[in-house]
Amino acid sequence: MLQSQIPAKGSINESTKMALEDAVLSPRFYTTDFKEMDRISIDSLRPEWDALMAEYEGDNNADHFQRPADMDKNYSNLHPALYDEFVEFLISSITSEFSGCILYAEIKRKVTNPDMRNLFGYMARDESRHAGFINQWLKDFNIGIDLGFLAKAKKYTYFKPKFIFYATYLSEKIGYARYITIFRELESRPETRFHPIFLWFERWCNDEFRHGESFALIMRANPKLLQGVNKLWIRFFILAVYATMYVRDHTRIELYKAMQISPTDYDKKVLFITNEIIKQVFPISVNLDDSRFYRYLEEMRALFEKMDAYKKEGGLTNKVKSAVLGARAGLVFVKLYFLPVQDNTLPANVRMVPTW
Repeated sequence: MLQSQIPAKGSINESTKMALEDAVLSPRFYTTDFKEMDRISIDSLRPEWDALMAEYEGDNNADHFQRPADMDKNYSNLHPALYDEFVEFLISSITSEFSGCILYAEIKRKVTNPDMRNLFGYMARDESRHAGFINQWLKDFNIGIDLGFLAKAKKYTYFKPKFIFYATYLSEKIGYARYITIFRELESRPETRFHPIFLWFERWCNDEFRHGESFALIMRANPKLLQGVNKLWIRFFILAVYATMYVRDHTRIELYKAMQISPTDYDKKVLFITNEIIKQVFPISVNLDDSRFYRYLEEMRALFEKMDAYKKEGGLTNKVKSAVLGARAGLVFVKLYFLPVQDNTLPANVRMVPTW
């Protein structure tokens, strides 16, 4: 429910407060260098770019994200534990979608490069549609995220354009893998589809995939973004996105139990799909067959679980304990970072390379 006026501090509803949180694993809002974004050129891949823009203009999902009249009943009657986790999932999802909408709309508004204006205008349209669709279903739970207030009040993180490209490319591709995997799992067991929103995931993932292809074209048309020291940044963002998903999904035990999906098996499948896709663009990728990779992810999950418990208990002592655990989680991430990676520029049989 978009509102132009900022409500009084005491009147912010709980769901909006959840969306405002700036925890390590929470979706964030971003801004960037618009002058640098203006200088991006895709001339070397013009035919592919024009074909992709034609797909956007065709807008095959124009009529998809609407709640049908025959689904106007209340779908919020869920087991309390599932209710809480599903609501958190929806709020996290709408925050993420709206984050993309704000960033893309701001880029369109502040750049003059016609290619960038067209692309980010189309993607802002898609993300706005996704966020609005989730809000339609949140009404069943008597929840409305105050998106207008959220846009004004949530903290923004500055990212260079290349960081935007790396992070959003990964987020869009992993989003595709997540949506299509859940859709296929529930399609094979329709009795576990406890909410209708999952029926939209198949065509929803098409938008995610197309957005990812847009960033892939930008990076391929500007190969310096994929060379030299940028490989180090690419490595960081791959691991940050993978680790965040793994830890966050393992806090939603009841949600995955209701779908009869193991969060660990699900994440492994999603990471495999994503890892195969990003090999088409990124010069390096994670070696998912290294047993240490998932062991380190599990160590991080356990640390974040303890941190969350301390946060809920409150108090200065628990705050200190949580900080210590956060530092330990950082060290585990460093160990993840220095695992050997795959060099995607080499033949498959010689792709493993040592750490930098």
